Amino acid sequence: MHELSDEATGGDTPAVRTDVVVVGAGPAGSAAAIELARAGLDVVVVDRAVFPRDKICGDGLTTGALRQLEQLGLDPGAVASWQDATDCWVTSPSDVTVHFPLPRGQGRFAAVARRRDLDAALVDLARGAGAVVREGETVTGTVETGTGVILTTDAGRIEARWCVAADGVWSPVRKHLGLQRPGYRGEWHAFRQYFRGVTPSAAQDLHVRFDADLLPGYFWSFPLPDGGANVGFGVQRGGKVAVGDMGALWRDLLSRPWARELLGDAVPEGPHRAWPIPARIDDIELTGTRTMFVGDAAAACDTLTGEGIGQALLTGRRAAEAVIAGGPSGEVVGRYRSTVSADLVADHRMSVLLVRAMRHRKGARTAIRVAGATPWTRRNFARWLFEDYPRAVVATPRRWRQGVLSSPGAYVPA
Repeated sequence: MHELSDEATGGDTPAVRTDVVVVGAGPAGSAAAIELARAGLDVVVVDRAVFPRDKICGDGLTTGALRQLEQLGLDPGAVASWQDATDCWVTSPSDVTVHFPLPRGQGRFAAVARRRDLDAALVDLARGAGAVVREGETVTGTVETGTGVILTTDAGRIEARWCVAADGVWSPVRKHLGLQRPGYRGEWHAFRQYFRGVTPSAAQDLHVRFDADLLPGYFWSFPLPDGGANVGFGVQRGGKVAVGDMGALWRDLLSRPWARELLGDAVPEGPHRAWPIPARIDDIELTGTRTMFVGDAAAACDTLTGEGIGQALLTGRRAAEAVIAGGPSGEVVGRYRSTVSADLVADHRMSVLLVRAMRHRKGARTAIRVAGATPWTRRNFARWLFEDYPRAVVATPRRWRQGVLSSPGAYVPA
């Protein structure tokens, strides 16, 4: 990385030139930066936030996300709020609760970690790999040229051969390049609040509840260390719950007998907060001519559960791999589009079909009853729900391989 002269940039402040500029230092951007820097490329990461910072999220880490984190070299011990989970309790609209256990002794299959801690640990990992991370810096303009991308920020200019845009559901880079969807507000909307002093069950296990007035959405309670929990719910935009009524619904949910029983005398930790969930990976522009959108900027979340961390890590790494492989600009962005499509589109479409079945009380009740029919179905449903293997693996023979349904989890003990 080096600076260009004022004359070269046409401005008053020398511009920075680098191989890749990454906009956004969340999981997607940090994953891309880690892979690129380790491959020997010059990488500059720009984020308007200063880390550590809170990020509204359910904080759950699926098996797929855990495997990505392990491959990036993240040490769970570096994440202060990390908590492993091995048991999930799912309740149907008819108030029937089924226990779904995750495998024991084969590694980690589910965990929970506050995004404040997880994202800061990933930023540290990116710095350690050699990426330059510029915090508290806002991107104000993006222009693609025949040979690269010119990024304007409130601190100067950055010229790069490639841009990885990991800047969220309302990506400024997407807007600058004229690739935004006017009025887009995500497919789902979620609501979260932290609690402390929850019951032993809520402090240890994952709880998911499908009440009829939330369908196809659901309520969750995910455990955190020291008797805490991330508690919230998600609903589909345009569904039974109007986004403007979520605050009132939250108060109603917390007053229901099952919620009082689960949370006990828990005390709220900070205010409740809401956020949109983008889930349309099959119907969004994934690239410009020299820009690749990743994570929420690529609308990569799972439309069935709203999970997005695993998809963010995956798309960030795929963008890095495309740049590392090299070639003409069309080949690089084309490679990224094709790999992401192969990784996620079939699973997204399977999730869309399942969401349709979960819109109604009967469909949700039947799905949970079938999933909980036998010890075998309970074990395998838990692994499927937590993305141990692809959503649509049965419908995509190219991904069939020995052990695909019985692989060990992440961070298998030596």
